[in-house]
Amino acid sequence: MTRLLTAQPALTNAEDVLAEDSKGRRKLLLQIAVVAAIVIASLWMTGMLDRSRLANGLPAIGILGTEMFPPDFGRWRDWVGPLVETLAMSVAGTALAVALSLPLGFLAARNTSPNKVVYQVARVVLNTLRSIPELIMGIIFVAAVGFGMLPGVLALGLHSVGMVGKFFAEAIEHAHPAPIEATEASGATSMQVILHGVLPQVFPQFADVSMYRWEYNFRASTVMGMVGAGGIGTELVGSLRLLDYPQVSAVLLVILACVTVVDILSNMLRAKFR
Repeated sequence: MTRLLTAQPALTNAEDVLAEDSKGRRKLLLQIAVVAAIVIASLWMTGMLDRSRLANGLPAIGILGTEMFPPDFGRWRDWVGPLVETLAMSVAGTALAVALSLPLGFLAARNTSPNKVVYQVARVVLNTLRSIPELIMGIIFVAAVGFGMLPGVLALGLHSVGMVGKFFAEAIEHAHPAPIEATEASGATSMQVILHGVLPQVFPQFADVSMYRWEYNFRASTVMGMVGAGGIGTELVGSLRLLDYPQVSAVLLVILACVTVVDILSNMLRAKFR
């Protein structure tokens, strides 16, 4: 009799576990079905499921691809200056983004923000800057300060603040509380807590985010030339307007080579900061 009484709860617990597992599986399947339905609806709305349209468009893309080869590097000397401008824009824009993101990141983190109002205002600022595409910002700054690299730097830098500041804030929020509490217990000021309790923990993440953003800004700076912000994008747009597709492919290959070099340099710098 005693054995039956002790076996009954064990059996009940096993049934509960199986029932909970079955419920979890059904919930997971429902979530997968909802995501799949959203993806299929999006593909249908955007024309990705229109087989006739895709069948007619793919040959045209193939013809355009054949017109782009072989690449024409005849004007490569004229591209050196714009490439240097593109690199300068990416470095300056990233530096501006990091400089503005550092204070905003600490204000937008729950564990370092002075109060909830400042926290919410900082989050709204980051969301606003992140929601405006850099191309739109480029057009606005070209109209405000004229053509050249300056509007490109401002557009890349301010747009990057929205994303870099968000990552900085999240890294700060995930900092281990023990060093922070120890610094506070020693009687340190708020600035000293940030410098000695928070910053040493999050510096490697800050460096990683900054390097990744530099890679992104170099690619994005090639687009800035399309709105008159200088750089290699100006040469690309000029070739496209002239329908000089061999030169377009040459410029794209040059951009690809430069992006690869920037990626290698970024990886080297990230390795040094770790």
